[in-house]
Amino acid sequence: MFYVYLYRMKEEKLNNPFLVAGYYSPAYFCDRETETEKIISALSNNRNVSLISPRRFGKTGLIHHVFYHLKAQRSEIYCFYVDIFSTQNLPDFVQLLAKTILGKLDNYSEKTLKRISGIFKSFRPAFSFDTFTGVPTITLDIRPEQVQGGLQEIFAYLQQSGKRCYIAIDEFQQITEYPEKGVEALLRSYIQFSDQVKFIFAGSKKHLMDAMFSSVNRPFYQSTQKIGLREIPLVTYSLFAENLFAQYGKHLDSLIFKTVYNTVLGHTWYIQFILNQLFSLLQDDYSESDVNKIVSDVLLEENATYKTYCELLTKGQLRLLIAIAKERKVNAPFQTSFLQKHHLTAASSVKLALKSLIDKTLILKDDEGNYFVYDRFFSLWLEETFK
Repeated sequence: MFYVYLYRMKEEKLNNPFLVAGYYSPAYFCDRETETEKIISALSNNRNVSLISPRRFGKTGLIHHVFYHLKAQRSEIYCFYVDIFSTQNLPDFVQLLAKTILGKLDNYSEKTLKRISGIFKSFRPAFSFDTFTGVPTITLDIRPEQVQGGLQEIFAYLQQSGKRCYIAIDEFQQITEYPEKGVEALLRSYIQFSDQVKFIFAGSKKHLMDAMFSSVNRPFYQSTQKIGLREIPLVTYSLFAENLFAQYGKHLDSLIFKTVYNTVLGHTWYIQFILNQLFSLLQDDYSESDVNKIVSDVLLEENATYKTYCELLTKGQLRLLIAIAKERKVNAPFQTSFLQKHHLTAASSVKLALKSLIDKTLILKDDEGNYFVYDRFFSLWLEETFK
């Protein structure tokens, strides 16, 4: 089995081992052995990867987990993570990519700085050094009309370095929202000739990512190895959680973990959040009432936010959202029995409402064709509020 720990346990334990953000080490990362092995194999053998999963499923953690192992195997490689969710256009993308990569492949000798300045003419890079630490900083300035030249310079810099690089671009589907035309084709034209640079294109909107990498008329068609994330199996996750509690002298019964898992339908971030809260309680053993109290407190804290969500929806959209929340998962939302049970209107109206809810990322569809409310706590709130 690939998943041999390539690290030495750190002597200092985390105050709370159940992380809800960031990545620390393999000791605090659950499973994903198969996905880790597939991604490392793909990158090591010059295949780019498209990694698709809903948000908060552990996609970002998996990327950093992969990078951890890659760097443990080969110290001379360089790994970069870029989250482009906040970018609005191509200039934003190019600027962020440049800030992430520029100067990271070099030392900061005078010769190197001159070489970088020579390559990045479109960015007009300015170098300075922190007075106290001596750490160099780079300020970039690029005009919109120089964006394509700037992008070319980034790839030239990567290629000329001669170093093995792995770049993960998270929320990659965001480029489909840019106002500029031909962004996909432009990026593909550079990426396909980057011999020493391999990419992980990660995204949370499955329908957009699928269209980008599976549609024959799109530039990225069949250019990656596609990898998706599903729920971590109950038994695997339970053993992971029980062992972590035990390492801190605490006890988590498998039945209590099963309650946590089933409450949030196995969704990674929500499991981690509840376990984090459980672990923080001043006790060494836990009951189902402790789990219920944590969930109730969250729903109370988010009450105003969830009410606002509802106010932004049409009556038809809200009725459908409530119906799906009550069912937890729905395989046939247009079936007469489902429509009648929840007093929904005609199937044609439900189709329009469902499309809108999917576009708003309030509803997701899993690989089995089941529709569910993406925010697990919102789903529980809807179920409780509209009994």
